[in-house]
Amino acid sequence: MRARRPRSSRSRRTRWSRSVDGWRCRRAAREETRMNTERTWIRGGYVLSMDEELGDLPIGDVLVEGDRIAAVSHHLEVDDARVIDAQGHIVMPGFVDTHRHTWQTQMRGICADWTLNDYFLGIRLAISPAYSPEDVYVGNYVGALEALNAGVTTIVDFSHCNNSPEHADAAVEGLRTAGIRALHCYGFFASAPDPRFPDHVARRADFVRIVRTYSSPGSLLTIGAALTEVGSIPWSDTVAEVEVAREAHARIVTHTGCVWGSLITGGVKEMHAFGLLGPEQIHVHCNTLSDDDWHLLARAGAKVSISPETELNMGMGRLALGKCRAFGIRPTLSCDIVSLNSGDLFSQMRLALAYQRFADNDPINQRGAMPQTLTCSARDALRWATCNGADACGLELQIGSLRPGKSADIIVVGGDSFAGHPRHDAAGSVVFQATSQDVRYVLVAGRTVKRDGSLIGVDLCRTLARAEQSAEAVLARVRQTTPVLPPKPLPGVDLEAMARHNLAAAMG
Repeated sequence: MRARRPRSSRSRRTRWSRSVDGWRCRRAAREETRMNTERTWIRGGYVLSMDEELGDLPIGDVLVEGDRIAAVSHHLEVDDARVIDAQGHIVMPGFVDTHRHTWQTQMRGICADWTLNDYFLGIRLAISPAYSPEDVYVGNYVGALEALNAGVTTIVDFSHCNNSPEHADAAVEGLRTAGIRALHCYGFFASAPDPRFPDHVARRADFVRIVRTYSSPGSLLTIGAALTEVGSIPWSDTVAEVEVAREAHARIVTHTGCVWGSLITGGVKEMHAFGLLGPEQIHVHCNTLSDDDWHLLARAGAKVSISPETELNMGMGRLALGKCRAFGIRPTLSCDIVSLNSGDLFSQMRLALAYQRFADNDPINQRGAMPQTLTCSARDALRWATCNGADACGLELQIGSLRPGKSADIIVVGGDSFAGHPRHDAAGSVVFQATSQDVRYVLVAGRTVKRDGSLIGVDLCRTLARAEQSAEAVLARVRQTTPVLPPKPLPGVDLEAMARHNLAAAMG
């Protein structure tokens, strides 16, 4: 009789994924490697291509063959294709979210009245260590489904809950099961002690393992790296994180310039001095940066992600849209954390555009006058959420606009709703009127994942119940060590002294 292996958190996660939605994971793995030969004809919609050459087609068709856009035209004659009747709808590229901590999905709204410091103490130091691999899987799976439901076909998954190698695997598995396109950025942040991560070298080695295990040409999943906040760890470790990412030809995402009165998340000049800035990087937030810092980011070709709801609600300061414009950087948008705010880019576009118009108009108002023109448009906001995001991910040749030859990441927005009719400005309708409920169809690499307003192959009640169970289990573990959330600051820990020491080593 064969001896039974001890039950591990990974085996529990695997059994759960098989029993609930594991069939989707196995199906996704088979389908991702199998040639997609399906033809889909999206007919008669308002085509908002986001392509400068094609422009808009007030009544147009899009033909998808396999995983690619085959044609975009005013009228197509197509035989032997599945038809999506898009009359009265807007057909456009899927949204790209350039910074989302997807694993936090189960903590929805817990940070509603927290400061950024509360978030760091409560989420990063108290809740994150209580996550099991199964919880990370659930967070990434449900969070990716939420994104798809809202028309977000690509996310940059800033994954900094890698408490163990099993956690890292679970994060990837959750994304793959959901069927979203993702730049999964492995976070080096040490949120919980694990004997298999005795030092920073071991975490970097695990990143290399993830790259070797999951990187595959043509896959929906790309592996990147998420840096630990600059200044919070020894400078030699920051250098090593960038170097190991570059050795893997991985894109990099990092929180930059988002803590006022602190050196943590700073270090732009130090990174420049060591040759660590580059065009493969997405710098998130950037509220506190000086003009010298902005000049260095622009010169390096770095990209910027702005999280309007998080930044304005947590006191992080002015959105960096104006600075991006001043220094020639194409801004992108992100949802950041549903532990605080919404998980859709409609909300982020609306808030970002409103903020920037206010910021540009306020000096005029203060002179007792009214502005005669607007400095940014609804179409600008759409660029932030589509083609600019694709560029930041290094995917501008694949996604971000509806152009023949590109991947068929497409959403169909509208239908029978007050928000969509009458429609006088397609870009304005999407930015100012639409919500996730108006997303009727979603295609990722030519595969329909949402049809007639519902996700395909998802038992929503069962999935949400599992998220509830996971949340309850995590918070029960948290209460064993932290009865009240958010916790008080750690006594005797001087983070600024540590940051000064770490950054001094860079210039020493």
